[in-house]
Amino acid sequence: MARPGVCRGAGPRFPRNGIRCVALGLAVRGPFPEAEKHMSLKEVWKPAQTLGRAFRPAVIAAVLGVALLGGCSLFDKSSDEDKDAQYVERPVEQIYNDAWKQIEGNNWLAAAKQFDEVERQHPYSVWARRAMLMSAFCYYQANKYTDAISTSDEYIQLHPGSHEVAYAFYLKAMSLYEQITDIGRDQSNTEQALTALQDVVQRFPNTEYARDASLKVDLTLDHLAGKEMAVGRYYLTRREYIGAINRFKVVVERYQRTSQIAEALERLTEAYYSLGIYDEAQTAAAVLGANYPGSPWYQDAYDLLKSHNMKPQENKGSWISRAFSSPL
Repeated sequence: MARPGVCRGAGPRFPRNGIRCVALGLAVRGPFPEAEKHMSLKEVWKPAQTLGRAFRPAVIAAVLGVALLGGCSLFDKSSDEDKDAQYVERPVEQIYNDAWKQIEGNNWLAAAKQFDEVERQHPYSVWARRAMLMSAFCYYQANKYTDAISTSDEYIQLHPGSHEVAYAFYLKAMSLYEQITDIGRDQSNTEQALTALQDVVQRFPNTEYARDASLKVDLTLDHLAGKEMAVGRYYLTRREYIGAINRFKVVVERYQRTSQIAEALERLTEAYYSLGIYDEAQTAAAVLGANYPGSPWYQDAYDLLKSHNMKPQENKGSWISRAFSSPL
């Protein structure tokens, strides 16, 4: 029988940076795979190579066109990358070439600062719009997620009808997604990431960005469910059964299709049984068995009831039964 406080099936734990590991055992990266980050940008931006990781052809053409422009770089690398690029008036082509050289050296923050210079020195040029999106991308690559988000937001506000706006929404969502913390911390960033990812899916349903965002929506929901489960287990170990039930109820009602649901039903069986509310305990176990008959969590719930001469039996009037109107 599962004991209160046993953390089997605990929610996902994400390292602060780099690859995010989640409960489903999937590895999730940013807009480009780690290996591609070390390739030249010309290779990274080949269209349709990687799901949700390639710029639209219009952006590719624009960037590659700039790469062919002549001119020598006047950019001197600053010792403090967080400072704005030194103001040296230059033609837009030269600023782009300076930024490109920083990208080829994987100096993403320095490249972002150079693309910002296009907006500062040539705000009315056709390249200013393209440079803004490039700046947001470089900030993302430099793990400067706040700057990536603010630049993406600015692009969305100024150019809502552009062909590349879908990528701006996606880049904003990914920057929020990268800031998801482990379930032991506040999940406000996770909620914001979920909203942004859902926004991508709803606004651009037939794009590669939507397909990738949809996967990350599922992972984010599982993470939020894991947070509720962690708090519920804590209450369960302290014999605060009402608090535990309220947390597990959130999982059942809001995150029913996540990997946390089977454990949530077993924990409800434990909590209701401990309170002497046997009807709800039997219902939780019965619904668990109907939807996850081979789950070890069902075996735990069944053993608990059997050891006290009871068996899983569903009460159709229970809130648990109503939440599961049909097997998943």
